Amino acid sequence: MNARFRTLSLLAALCLAVPALAAPKEDAVAKPVKTVVQSVRYERDAAALKHFGGEEQGKFLLGDSWDKGTDAQRKEFVSLFQGLFAKLAFPRVRENFKNLDSITYEPSQVQGNEATVDSTVFIKHPLKTQEMKLKYRLVKEASAWKVVDVTVLGSSMLQDIRDTQVQPLLQQGGWDLLLGRMRQELAKK
Repeated sequence: MNARFRTLSLLAALCLAVPALAAPKEDAVAKPVKTVVQSVRYERDAAALKHFGGEEQGKFLLGDSWDKGTDAQRKEFVSLFQGLFAKLAFPRVRENFKNLDSITYEPSQVQGNEATVDSTVFIKHPLKTQEMKLKYRLVKEASAWKVVDVTVLGSSMLQDIRDTQVQPLLQQGGWDLLLGRMRQELAKK
């Protein structure tokens, strides 16, 4: 009976342990994406911005001009860009999320210090459910993953901003014009 009890105890312990071993580990790459989404949804914009790779965004948006700027200009650009992004994009996202049904995330795809996370957002409207596919691009800064870009319907948010807003201003008047316009836009109510 003692051997039988030990066998049952061992089986019970294994049964309890196996689900823990089989359960998927939290995806460290997807975690900042989920944090950004939830933070924006519940109007915690400052918390969301902490998970964005501002410097990587600046390098992409300004291209070769990034290295031509001073440290102070680059720092101000990142601050202004994040402020404008929160002011303009986050309210639109919240509006879409008013009828949020659910979000599913695919496992992250990692290559070195870069990764992507695909998600599907389900928005429930009175007559139908809308499905939006998003792809997040992240980079690893120090030991943390940071969101750099979001692609919606095949369109990169950063590429659109770079091509239609940042690069034209840089070509017209360089860093001074770009930062000046960004300050003006952020100051508007």
